[in-house]
Amino acid sequence: MSLLSLQGSVELGIIYAIMALGVFISFRTLDIPDLTVDSSFTLGAAFSAILCTGGQPLAGIGAAFAAGCVAGSVTALLHTKLKIQPLLAGILVMLGLYSINLKVMGNKPNIPLLNKTTVFDMFETVLENTRAADYSHLILPTVILLIILIMLFLFLKTKFGFVLRATGDNEQMVRALGVNTDFTILIGLALANGLVSLSGALLAQYQTFTDISMGIGMVIIGLASVIIGEVIFGSRPLLRRLIAVILGAILYRLIIAFALEMGMPPTDLKLVSAVIVALAMAMPVIKGHMISLKKKIMPVLTRYLMLLKKRRSGNKQGGQA
Repeated sequence: MSLLSLQGSVELGIIYAIMALGVFISFRTLDIPDLTVDSSFTLGAAFSAILCTGGQPLAGIGAAFAAGCVAGSVTALLHTKLKIQPLLAGILVMLGLYSINLKVMGNKPNIPLLNKTTVFDMFETVLENTRAADYSHLILPTVILLIILIMLFLFLKTKFGFVLRATGDNEQMVRALGVNTDFTILIGLALANGLVSLSGALLAQYQTFTDISMGIGMVIIGLASVIIGEVIFGSRPLLRRLIAVILGAILYRLIIAFALEMGMPPTDLKLVSAVIVALAMAMPVIKGHMISLKKKIMPVLTRYLMLLKKRRSGNKQGGQA
């Protein structure tokens, strides 16, 4: 893999890591399978592209985050107030957002941003005449990601953050303590989808185009990042878990880039993503089977090695005699 390809994969991984943090909040912290992600990602990209074509790339990032928060809030309200199952609520909002995304994009399936000023162009101008200018596409998302990481960590360490995490662990217990869990879920899903939309907004300006189908499979990518990070880098304590999610997203993009370098057709990316998620989720079971198999094999192997050692020692004594 070339250095340029490696840098591009890391840049994409950092942008997708913001989305993975959003998926982490919904799937891991709140324990809610929120499928709104697929469309809220495109929603953020759509707002970003429209405002970017109007010469307001920074406003596009902010509007994308706000729009994602609204989308997550609708999912939460369907679940908490109308008592619709969270999985179905996410599907309903995801379907509705498809039409809304098209309207935001002016009923166009894609919007090119060529020759339009993006936040990356603005940041590159700031770094002009410095060595860092060549790495502007890496530095900017990294700075944004670090700010989000610190703010999210501090938020989850607050009293409300503890309530949010406790709601995902045992909602009935938290409700019995007099906490309004409906409001907690509302804030959690709004924040989660806001981060997802922010990631979509950055990606749109990074790749200089927005497509109506660019959000398909984002749930799988987010889950893959979260699970890979937790399996490889650990899940305790909280800061380590958040960093693991980020590293998981970067590692996932590196795996995909390596697979493409090996000649895998781009049409197989979703299949590979599904396989990666399945293997990562099954890792505890696989480890259990490996440990059980090791316990069965080791005594047999030990006895065989001892027998072999006795035979060799007997052969040596016979040879000396």
